[in-house]
This record gives sequence, structure tokens and C-alpha cells, in this order.
Amino acid sequence: MNKKLTIVGSAVMAAAMLLSACGGATPTAQVVEKTVIVTSAPVEKTVEKTVKETVVAVVTATADPSMAPKATDPAGSVPLNSSGATFPQPLYEDWAFAYNQVDPSVVINYGGGGSGQGIKDIKAGNVDFAGSDAALSDQDYKDKPGLQMLPTVAGAEVIAYNIKGITTSITLNSDIVAAIYLGKIEKWSDPAIAALNPDVKFPDTAINVVHRSDGSGTTFIFTNFLSAVSADWKAGPGAGTAVDWPVDKLKRGQGGKGNQGVAAAIQNTDGAVGYLELAYAKNNSILFAKQINAAGKTVVASIPSTVAAIKGAVFTDKLTSLIVNAKDEAAWPIAGFTYLIVNKDYTDCKKAEKIINFVNWALTDKGAAARAAKLLYAPLPADVVPTALNAAKAITCNGKPVM
Repeated sequence: MNKKLTIVGSAVMAAAMLLSACGGATPTAQVVEKTVIVTSAPVEKTVEKTVKETVVAVVTATADPSMAPKATDPAGSVPLNSSGATFPQPLYEDWAFAYNQVDPSVVINYGGGGSGQGIKDIKAGNVDFAGSDAALSDQDYKDKPGLQMLPTVAGAEVIAYNIKGITTSITLNSDIVAAIYLGKIEKWSDPAIAALNPDVKFPDTAINVVHRSDGSGTTFIFTNFLSAVSADWKAGPGAGTAVDWPVDKLKRGQGGKGNQGVAAAIQNTDGAVGYLELAYAKNNSILFAKQINAAGKTVVASIPSTVAAIKGAVFTDKLTSLIVNAKDEAAWPIAGFTYLIVNKDYTDCKKAEKIINFVNWALTDKGAAARAAKLLYAPLPADVVPTALNAAKAITCNGKPVM
């Protein structure tokens, strides 16, 4: 049975939890009414209500009892092998652990490796499903007809940093973040950074810019954010799972493989800055910046600010959506959905059935929602869940319905 990833510890701050898991052999959960993450006073009550209603709607209004794992499933191993995005890896590892207790016949192996690796593996038939934060391209669908993307949760990316002598959270805006990654801001003592942080005395330390070295959905989200806020970035490196980083040409950049690699590079380099999924920063005690969002409000990365970014999300017919630089005044600006990539048709009918049941559990079970919230991921909008479930239930085996 898979073990939990070390990063998925219990050290997540209680103030960040919206839900908490109850005891017992089978993972269950209940909604905890007193949990609130405050971003700014004028919106905190609205945000709290929105988060609570969203989670309750998702886990109570869409469950399909007919798709629950059968008690008669024989003991034994039905391995579901997968790889892909490290952005949701803490959650997928945790879900794999929990789901084995729900259905002991299923062992889910999630190998990470980045969204690019997951897409490569599912196209090659090396895995049963993959994880990606990036949408499949038209070429991907041509290379491997019959792929289906299923959104699972949304998460926040943060700008994390390591500056000797700085032990508090600083504030950045989109112009500064873009300028740092374009190589136009070279030192932490730059006047633009100092102006936003008048109470912080920055050292004259060079900024060492960290980015992903692998094909990455985390990079896809981050570079879509940069393209949304910077005309220079959009006309230059642009958006994608891998781009040409201007800071590398200036000898002031370094790459890290996976969110884990970026986290390690930041921790080990004075003056470093990099983009990380929120749980990696939190669980590794890496400082990250507050951001001034599109509405001009200073916000903190959290479940409420991610939920605010989700408001008004429009999904394509392929079930993908971009939510960077959202306009809501409480929205975290660098947020994105993450997805499972499955085949519409399988040749192993038992695996197909188990995949459908796992997706149903992940999107409708209270325990699954609690685990996601504990790791700082936000649930899908309630009106999107049935569409994702219907896409999962449409999976066939050798051309015939599975369920």
C-alpha cells in the first residue's frame, strides 16, 4: 500500500482548515463551522460563507450511491498506476492512502514527474491515468485520440523566497513579479520592492530566480499569469509547460525538478525566489509573499482566496478553465485547476471500473473533501462536479459501458 508523502504531514496550520477528518477505520469528515481564513475585513464573512457553501454543495448534492465501491470486492491488488503533476501530488498521494481503506482492492501508485511526464505517459499507454495542471493541446488529442480531462480541485501558487535577515511576509505585485522573471529587477533592494514594503529593510542581495526545469503544469499556470499581467512576457517567453527563461540567459536563474526541486533550491539559496504550490511552501516552512491582485487588494494565498478566484470560472467543452488574475476583490491571482487525464475507453474492465469509482469518491466524498481542504486545495464549483462525474461515468471498456 502506498505511504503518504512526507510533505503531507499534520503540520498544516489549523487556521487554514475548512474541514477536518474524523476518526475511524474508514476516512470520514464533517464540516467545521468555526474555521475562517481572513484576507481582508470587508470580505471575510462573504468569503467564509462562500467556501462553506461550496464544500457542502459539492460533497452532499452530487454523490451517486450506485457508484460506491462494492463491499463484495475481493481482497487483492488492482494496481492503478499514474504519473504527472507535482502541483496536486500531496493530495493525490493522500487520496491514494485513504482510498485504499475505502476499497482495499485498489492500490494507486502516483509517480509525480511533472505534468509533461504525465501527458507523455498516458499518451504512450504507460499509465492508467495521469495528472496535469496544463490543458492537453490539440496535438496531444491528435497523437492520442480518446483522452478525457477531469478537473479535481483548484490550488494556489505562491511566490516563495529566502532572503537572509528577512523573517516576515513581504508584499509583491504583478509588475514586480513579471519584472523579476524578465530579469529587469536584479536585487532585493530595488526601489519598486522597497516602496511596497516600507517597514522591511532589504539587503543589497542579488535575486536568484528559480523555475521548473521539467515540463510542468505549475509552470503552465504561472506563465499564463505572467502573460495575463505583462505584455512583455506575453510577447516574449509566453505561456506553456516549458519556456525559455530570460533570467537563464542573464546567468541569474536556476531550475528545479518538480515542486520539490524548486522548494529545495529556494531553501538552499540566499536571495532565491520561485513559484511553488501553496502546500509545498507551507509544509516546508518557506516564506511566501502576499500579492496585490487585479482588484488592487492585498491578499494572502488560502482556500478562501482560491475559491474567490474560482468564481465565474468558465470551462471549455474539454472541461478545462484558466482562473489566473481573477477580478474578484478577494481572489488569489496565481491559481489554477488541476486535472486527471483518463482514457475514454479501456481494455481492462476491472481497472476502468475502479478508476470511475475513485473519481466519484474524490469528487463527492466528505472525507476526500476534508483531506483536500487540509492540504489547502479548494473544491470544484458545485455546478461543475456533475459534468466531471458524467464524463467519468461515460468511460467504456472495449467499447461497452462500464457502470
